[in-house]
Amino acid sequence: MTSAAGEGVAAHTHALRERIGGLRPNDFTRAPMACWIGRVASIDTVQLPESLVPFDCRNNRLAWLGLNQDDFLAHARAAIARHGDTRVALILGTSTASIGATEQAYRELDTAGNFPPALREPTLHNPHSLVHFVQHALALRGPCVTVSTACSSSAKVFAQAERLLRAGVVDAAIVGGVDSLCDSVLYGFSSLELVSPEPCRPFDAARRGISIGEAAGFALLQLAQASDTTPRLLGYGESSDAFHMSSPHPQGLGARLAIEAALARAGLTAGDIDYINLHGTASQKNDEVEAALIAAMFPAHTLASSTKGWTGHTLGAAGILEAVIALIALQNGFAPGILNSTVLDALCGPQIHLENRTHALRRVLSHSFGFGGNNCVLAFGHA
Repeated sequence: MTSAAGEGVAAHTHALRERIGGLRPNDFTRAPMACWIGRVASIDTVQLPESLVPFDCRNNRLAWLGLNQDDFLAHARAAIARHGDTRVALILGTSTASIGATEQAYRELDTAGNFPPALREPTLHNPHSLVHFVQHALALRGPCVTVSTACSSSAKVFAQAERLLRAGVVDAAIVGGVDSLCDSVLYGFSSLELVSPEPCRPFDAARRGISIGEAAGFALLQLAQASDTTPRLLGYGESSDAFHMSSPHPQGLGARLAIEAALARAGLTAGDIDYINLHGTASQKNDEVEAALIAAMFPAHTLASSTKGWTGHTLGAAGILEAVIALIALQNGFAPGILNSTVLDALCGPQIHLENRTHALRRVLSHSFGFGGNNCVLAFGHA
């Protein structure tokens, strides 16, 4: 994983434990915009291997940065060597792909109206740019899929991978997601009056909106063996509100269905869940609906929080980023709190907490709820 909070699992674990956030005043957009963002500064210094230079853009550099954390490339290549390049699926989520490169290309048209030479690679300008780049980077020939369901994109990749593995189509799956900052996203969310002029404050009574961030994350999924001690994907739940283009169902119907499906697939009840990484964007409606849902569905002993105060809302990469954070919590026995928030909304039940808590965790959930009511909930736990 890579985000504004750090590069790699150890860096994120440290940031979460020490409550060190990665948000900063906006220094990205071409025109001034009063907001805070989760920017990964080191993207600008990333050097792609020569064979990947034709795919150079901010989003793919962020993907390369993410692939190079925690020896992930070595693990992925070992799995490909073990199973064969046609038996490993690549399933990645993104909401904007490399649209930032397309923005740049139109800003730099030559006198004949053509894109500059460095930005003429066709795959830079379509929704599959990310998957195309990683497929080439790993020399894969198996199923390659782009999932683009707004902010649930890189959570839903786990569900699709599980189905392919269970059906015997593949023997392993590389899943993940990448979304980088671009003007289209920042100005777009601003036009919806959803962007906060200060660091986002999830579930705070005085919250003022979201902080946009960027991130890359990857995971390797394989069928578990009885002797495995690594955490497992226990279940997933997917649903669609079909209610509104940018607002959740007011009673959280779709989110509830996704939670119930994840618990059912995992063979768990709400009381079995120790910690929930909430979607918690700090927008008025999302936090209102999610807080009420958690208070109604889960017992008081369940711990729940949003970690977007550390990273910002990383859109299509939020699912994978927060799944990894949920796994960090599971493996380290602590539940992160909420950064920047001071007074919880009155709708919050006892489950939602501001301060970090040390607690033995065996079962955790990760929520991802996207525009248009695209919902996905993941359940992780020990064998």
